[in-house]
Amino acid sequence: MWCMVDANATSQLRRGVLEYCVLAVLAEDERYGYELVSALDGVLSSEGTIYPLLGRLRKERWVESSWRESESGPPRRYYRLTAAGHDALERFAREWERFRDAVDEILEGRVRTW
Repeated sequence: MWCMVDANATSQLRRGVLEYCVLAVLAEDERYGYELVSALDGVLSSEGTIYPLLGRLRKERWVESSWRESESGPPRRYYRLTAAGHDALERFAREWERFRDAVDEILEGRVRTW
């Protein structure tokens, strides 16, 4: 029997990992807001979520930003990871791996016993 995951549970999962997904995307290269939205397709619930999150990440000093002129419109704010942001991402990645593996083991155990 097919069962859908509770939408609230999915929303909570997204909220819990979104900031680290932003850090991971910025670890590749600096980006402006819309580029982040595009890169986070499937994880980001709405475009309006990214800017308050980026503000929080700036307050945490995990990202920094600078304004640049754009050839195709108004200036854009580009975000880049700081050393503290890299450290936070590395800590999260280690913890995520442990957490993911534990959940996978539990789920695989359940599948085998059904």
